[in-house]
Amino acid sequence: MTAVFVHGVPETPVIWDPLLAELGRKDIVSLQLPGFGVDAPVGFGATKEEYTDWLVHELEAVVAAAGPVDLVGHDWGGGFVVRVASTRPDLLRSWASDVLGLFNPAYVWHDLAQIWQTPEAGEQFFEQSATTPAADQVALYESIGIPAATGEKLVAAAGPEMARCILALYRSAAQPKMAEWGAELGQAGVRPCLAIVAPNDPFVNSNDLALSVAADLGAKIGEVPGQGHWWMLGDPIAGARVLTEFWASLG
Repeated sequence: MTAVFVHGVPETPVIWDPLLAELGRKDIVSLQLPGFGVDAPVGFGATKEEYTDWLVHELEAVVAAAGPVDLVGHDWGGGFVVRVASTRPDLLRSWASDVLGLFNPAYVWHDLAQIWQTPEAGEQFFEQSATTPAADQVALYESIGIPAATGEKLVAAAGPEMARCILALYRSAAQPKMAEWGAELGQAGVRPCLAIVAPNDPFVNSNDLALSVAADLGAKIGEVPGQGHWWMLGDPIAGARVLTEFWASLG
């Protein structure tokens, strides 16, 4: 059974490396979002709908070769995972996401997201970032839980195309747009699902929101104790254990 991992924003697949090393599996596909360290297709508008369509296309190819997958997403990758589970459960054996709270009607975007969603303010943010020394950017990543070695790779992957995609993505998801997706969860609970909970994640607002959505879907809860947003970097051993225990429960 192939496991497919989808990273978030502003990231690349390198955020999964320690976790994938712990899993020690060969049947893993780690996808790279268009515009995040790789060129986006010509005409790609980088909205949440376009990213979901892109993910469906990628999954269809994997499923055609190896059957339904175990899909795992972090941050925006987790958002796309839930949307695919809602609309194309036929592609999945199971799914796991660490951002179920996004789909709660009470969810309020975090401060940084609101800057990116604001015309001019979002552009100014990335203009300033482009002039910030790389060492300072890496230090900022370290301060929010990303090790320097990973931060260096993320800084190297950043640029105008990633900034464009981030702004377009977040603006396509300004409320009530995420609440609308939340009202359309539909079939997401048809497949076995896991809500990954990192109790110290400052970007989710409240884990209570995620737990509420998980309860509605019948999702299992997998907590990574003591970890924040980048739980897969902070404690890859615990993260791997949460996933392997979930997959083992599927029989």
